[in-house]
Amino acid sequence: MKNLLYRLFEHKNLDREESRNVLIRMARGEYNESQIAAFITVFLMRSITIDELSGFRDALLELRVPVDLAAYNAIDIVGTGGDNKNTFNISTAACFTVAGAGYNVVKHGNYGSSSVSGASNVIEYHGVKFTRDLDLMRRSLDESNVAYLHAQFFNPALKIVAPVRKNLAVRTFFNMLGPLVNPTLPKRQMLGVYNLKLARLYYYLYQQAGNDFVVVNSLDGYDEISLTSDFKCFDNKGETIYTPEQLGFRRAEENALYGGATVDEAAAIFDRVLENRASEEQKNAVVANAAFAIKIINPKSEIAECIATARESLDSGKALNAFRKFVEINS
Repeated sequence: MKNLLYRLFEHKNLDREESRNVLIRMARGEYNESQIAAFITVFLMRSITIDELSGFRDALLELRVPVDLAAYNAIDIVGTGGDNKNTFNISTAACFTVAGAGYNVVKHGNYGSSSVSGASNVIEYHGVKFTRDLDLMRRSLDESNVAYLHAQFFNPALKIVAPVRKNLAVRTFFNMLGPLVNPTLPKRQMLGVYNLKLARLYYYLYQQAGNDFVVVNSLDGYDEISLTSDFKCFDNKGETIYTPEQLGFRRAEENALYGGATVDEAAAIFDRVLENRASEEQKNAVVANAAFAIKIINPKSEIAECIATARESLDSGKALNAFRKFVEINS
């Protein structure tokens, strides 16, 4: 590690195989927390290369506990995190909105490292026990349309670096890796990122993998469709900029999406959204993200139809029912 750090401090890059090897050794516990923190910090000071990100992904996929849920052809909806906006759990609420509309979701998530509440925080708060039981995950998909994969349960490297990430409390390249290493290897993915440079990196990787995908970035720096500004989408057909207004939404204020100062507060906002008691801005953000996920599943549908489907799922209580069934099965 010392030799690697000296090279990185001299502004040199790692090749794909070197990147793979360092993460495998990290997962084996060969480095201490100070070394891991130093290594992570390098990539806060310069951009990660495609070779480095690909090598890190190779390692995590090689080390993962594989999960075969291919028969469900489910979608993953996730944000990289690290946008420093501390929004409520928009992508997690969007997952259950999509599920309420009748579509399968395999959500890969973790505890918050750079925010108060990650997907795992809000789900665990409701009594869900994380599992690697494949039969239980299949039952969850059959009855609620959602299976949840807690990242640390499926990859030893993510568990080892979790304390370092939490103590640093800033975004790291592990934020970038999460969406690339869902153990089910879903062919459908919706990903939110915090800047356009990162969006183009994922755009390249997803095209190479042959996935059906959309990568979204709100141009004011949110890693989801926030409706606080125009936003850009990258999908199989290319790049498109949307305004909230052209999709029938009112532009939101940033403070309307605040996720609270504690997990309790974040969970309360999450509940109000699914119970259809949230503010217009909160509900619209969830509807917009769910709609673009539904568009991936139904590419021939107009986005207006997908928005209507997502809104009906939320307004009718179907999203809430999907969540309650999910909690019942997984608690």
